[in-house]
Amino acid sequence: MSKGLGDKLVLAISSRALFDLSESHRIYESEGVEAYRQYQIDHEEETLAPGDAFPLVEKLLALNDRLQQARVEVILVSRNSADTGLRAFNSIQHYKLGISRAAFVGGRSPDPYLAAFGCHLFLSTHAEDVRNALGSGFGAATILSGGPRRAASTELRIAFDGDAVLFSDESERIYQKGGLDAFQSHERDSARELLGGGPFKPFLAALHSLQQEFPSEACPIRTALVTARSAPAHERVIRTLREWNIRLDESFFLGGLEKSAVLEAFGADVFFDDQLGHCEKARERVATGHVPHGISNETLL
Repeated sequence: MSKGLGDKLVLAISSRALFDLSESHRIYESEGVEAYRQYQIDHEEETLAPGDAFPLVEKLLALNDRLQQARVEVILVSRNSADTGLRAFNSIQHYKLGISRAAFVGGRSPDPYLAAFGCHLFLSTHAEDVRNALGSGFGAATILSGGPRRAASTELRIAFDGDAVLFSDESERIYQKGGLDAFQSHERDSARELLGGGPFKPFLAALHSLQQEFPSEACPIRTALVTARSAPAHERVIRTLREWNIRLDESFFLGGLEKSAVLEAFGADVFFDDQLGHCEKARERVATGHVPHGISNETLL
């Protein structure tokens, strides 16, 4: 009987985010489901190349070895059937990834099963599945393909945008409707009012909890806030994180400056942002996940 996953950081990831399935996906789109199925069966002994989120998964799972206990759980969540998913499991075994659980949902959205696994984060290349997960209250992001890989490092570095990612989009709505002056005035007046939590708050909290299990001088996890906010809008962010009892290792209030150079200097393994324009620029420097949440994405639906 399962003991449950309540004490773990749980990541659900699609097979296309974990592995490079570009060729088989091309066959699926051009020739259909049956041709895709046969292609995967014919090639199931061929190891898949790592996908865009593979390095992140590898580093997350390595934390279990450092702690000498299973504190991170990665679950393969796929639209494939178990039959066509065998190649993915063979590849997992090849790379010696500590992944033993999977959900193959036969062409349907995996969204209903995220709660069953207690997921903190869902990563996929299927934008509709990501939107469904966000709508159900889960942190989720669409992994953008082709992002650069960080040089080999044992340290896990994750960067987040603020509004509509770590925090709610209430302030972003004021900015988009009233402009910078209205936004700054509102944030100045609301400096002691907490921001609402965004979809990635539970994931950040789980990461922070993991950080506490390492000596502060030797923690292999480093987090950063990289936001377009600047003074005076910084105060509300700082007070909110303090109230949440969550510490970010580094915070950058860029006042509208490009984020890419800072992300590269930080050495992010992945960066999460709600604005697609920011993601497109960031992906040139670091692996990037688009979070299709909040007012900036309402026109994309």
